[in-house]
Amino acid sequence: MELSLLGTVALLSGGVPIDTGSARQRCVLAALALDAGRVVPIERLLGRVWGDEPPLRARGNLQSYVSRLRRVLRHGGSDIAHRSGGYVLELPADAIDLHRFRALVARAGGVAPDAAVPVLREALALWRGDALGGLAGGWAEEERDRLHREHALAEQELADALLAVGRGHELVLSLAERVAAAPLDERTNGQYLRALHQSGQVAEALAHYQDFRRRLVEELGIEPGAAVRQAHRALLHGTPETPPTRQRVPVPRQLPAPPRHFAGRGPELDRLDAASGAPAVVIAGPGGIGKTWLALHWAHRHLDRFPDGQLYVDLRGFSPDEAPMAPGAALRGFLGALGVSTDAVPPDEHAQAALFRSLVRDKQLLVLLDNAADSAQLTHLLPGEHGGTTLITSRDRLQGLVVEHEADHVRLGVLSDDDAGTVLRTRLGAALVTGAPEAVREIARLCGGFPLALGIVAGQLRTRPDADVAASAAELREAGLGALDSPDPTASLPAALSWSRKRLTVRQTTLFALLGLAPGPDISVPAAAALAGTPVAEARRELDVLEHASLLTQDASGRFTMHDLLRQYAISTADELAPPEVEAALRRVIDFYTASAYAADRVLNPHRPEVNAERTTANGLPEFPSPAAAMSWFDDEHGCLLAAQQIAAARHWHRPVWELAWSLETFHARRAHRHEDLRTWRTAVASAEQLPEPDLRATVHRLTGTAYADLGLHDEAAHHLRLSLAIAQASEDRTGQSRAHSALAWACSTRGLLTEALDHARSALRLEELLGNPVWIADAGNTVGWYYAKIGDHDRAREHCLAALARYQGTDEIEGAATTHDSLAFIETEAGHPRLALEHYREALALHREAGDAVREANTHEHVGHLHHGLGDHDSARHHWRLAAALYQAQQRVREAEALLTRLDDAPGRR
Repeated sequence: MELSLLGTVALLSGGVPIDTGSARQRCVLAALALDAGRVVPIERLLGRVWGDEPPLRARGNLQSYVSRLRRVLRHGGSDIAHRSGGYVLELPADAIDLHRFRALVARAGGVAPDAAVPVLREALALWRGDALGGLAGGWAEEERDRLHREHALAEQELADALLAVGRGHELVLSLAERVAAAPLDERTNGQYLRALHQSGQVAEALAHYQDFRRRLVEELGIEPGAAVRQAHRALLHGTPETPPTRQRVPVPRQLPAPPRHFAGRGPELDRLDAASGAPAVVIAGPGGIGKTWLALHWAHRHLDRFPDGQLYVDLRGFSPDEAPMAPGAALRGFLGALGVSTDAVPPDEHAQAALFRSLVRDKQLLVLLDNAADSAQLTHLLPGEHGGTTLITSRDRLQGLVVEHEADHVRLGVLSDDDAGTVLRTRLGAALVTGAPEAVREIARLCGGFPLALGIVAGQLRTRPDADVAASAAELREAGLGALDSPDPTASLPAALSWSRKRLTVRQTTLFALLGLAPGPDISVPAAAALAGTPVAEARRELDVLEHASLLTQDASGRFTMHDLLRQYAISTADELAPPEVEAALRRVIDFYTASAYAADRVLNPHRPEVNAERTTANGLPEFPSPAAAMSWFDDEHGCLLAAQQIAAARHWHRPVWELAWSLETFHARRAHRHEDLRTWRTAVASAEQLPEPDLRATVHRLTGTAYADLGLHDEAAHHLRLSLAIAQASEDRTGQSRAHSALAWACSTRGLLTEALDHARSALRLEELLGNPVWIADAGNTVGWYYAKIGDHDRAREHCLAALARYQGTDEIEGAATTHDSLAFIETEAGHPRLALEHYREALALHREAGDAVREANTHEHVGHLHHGLGDHDSARHHWRLAAALYQAQQRVREAEALLTRLDDAPGRR
């Protein structure tokens, strides 16, 4: 099976065309064939086939076209395979006329002129008209023009070879046509002069030279070049025509050796395969992450793709003791490798870049630009349009290169623990690792997946006569980043990281250090602004700089994270900051989190009593237009809020400690974060005891007791709840007494003490009626109704709950109304009114979803499932149980999820 691209696009079997479908389908085939053997990303395929704005169904149509083409190709032993992010045509290169043409032209460039002539003629004979014939569209037109330029270049190479062996008479007619088509092309006109001379047409040659010179002077203002003037001099002096010697261009082989202990990086290698057709590919990541290793490993795996050679330069963008290499120095090295003598290199850097691009144009060449400092250093080093690949490694993301030159981007992270262990075992050898698998795993984990760190530990072990892997693991565990330091800066992870830091301004280095101390696993831009004490826009710019330097990573949601080893390094640099500066920064960010969490909680639960919270005037405090927005913010910031409370407690900032626990209360309840809730309140108890307000202490003890009760820790719950009630009674705080009675009611119910629970609930209702807040009266009334229902008094239960529901009317208290509908559904179920119960459950579900209360939503789905099951509607029962089980699993409510899944396995209905 063969494929023709140098004419009408056609798949051939024994020279007979095979039906490949519509023109669009043939375009897909051609788009894959141009990069046969290489992954073509789906987005690039869509652009080639449909242009910049593919229709909505383009992706589905592409899959359909590929499927049909695959069926045709498989009959001939070929295929289109799906790879990560794209497709690859698995058809041998010599089965595609374009690739045979390019291989023949490349072969001709490495042999003597007499041997080159038949090879070039064979290559040109593969053309059967316009390339990519039958295909329309912008991409096909651009690619067709480029291929025709390749064809013209091959014709010029053939002309040079024929002239070199004195066969110019064969070229006169064809060169006359080319001169007429390109009257100002120096190479073609020079060839025509020599062909006329070799065929004895001296007068015609002299006349043509005068005409060509006149055109150049009049239209371009320049004189003919050296080759044309040399041919003219030969005509004037009557000497035999001697064309310039056709020198064989050297094939550069500059790549350093491949890494010996490479492991992993499968997804990144796939990305490089898919991106290698882009103008350039940037591999970005922090120091010590293995960027050069990845680039060299990939390059050596694909040497066959680059028959015209490989160029390599270390641009020293982050060298500890040298300035970054000047682009001119790199260019001069490349030009020398491409056969340009020193005296022929232009003095001007722009001219050097132009010559470089001319020499590599249309060559299948790999250019590896290692350790680039920034986009400006690379401007003159990009080869432009050529048939190979340009790989760039840098600690900077080189965003300008991605935007302006359409470079692709491969972000390099740390190795997985398994791959890190493989690297370590390979480097250490069997003698050292035998019998110490746990120590090897621990070293791999402590090195954080940084190849440089793994190499440092392996080097230390291999150079010690008393090498002990377990002892090395213990040293690394105790010393942390210090164990990866070395007097040799090339073998030190802190030194490698410091080279990136040296390029930062004072403000950026300060922010980097403070980020190491910041609470939580990640940070948002507004929180970073509070930490730095700068406006949000300025913080965003500084964070972008740190990200471009690969000292931070930004996730899809816009939050910034720092790898553990980078955080250790950042913390070590914080020693350079004055203690008051660190104290002020941490206080700012704690205040930011405290004020933001309080505002979010007010949106989630607007009827909670306001507390005497400290206020911050920091810029960039988030706004919460809805409960869903507040819940989403809590989800994103949860880890940071927990860490902020711990930092505040360690520094004895007592008010933020209890305020953070208070503001997290509603969120914790709705997400079923019971253990986290208890942890925050236990921390808050110690701080509350240092504050003078008795109502605050009563609140903290009450909510701590409730958290204990939620986890079934009844004795601890009772201790704190009774203490809360006692403090409120001593200070004659009716609100505090009511809340304590409500909490005691809940705690009693968890122990099955329903009569005692009802007594506490009725006490709370009496106090709320004295206080007069309608929402809190409704809440207390619903609680009383619930406990009446639990002891079987359905009439009183219904009376209290319906009264509570009426009080909620006209308020925005969604959660209380939802809970009351749940209570009424339970009452009607117990009273034998299942259809009425279902109506209440439906109302409750809608309100739980509106409030974002996933915990109660899960409970309600389970109850609805039980009710449907009792009614014999098993399919509806299974539907609600599945929803409940999924929510339980998401909330890590393992026992509830397992029980319901078991119930699902045994329940009748559709599976």
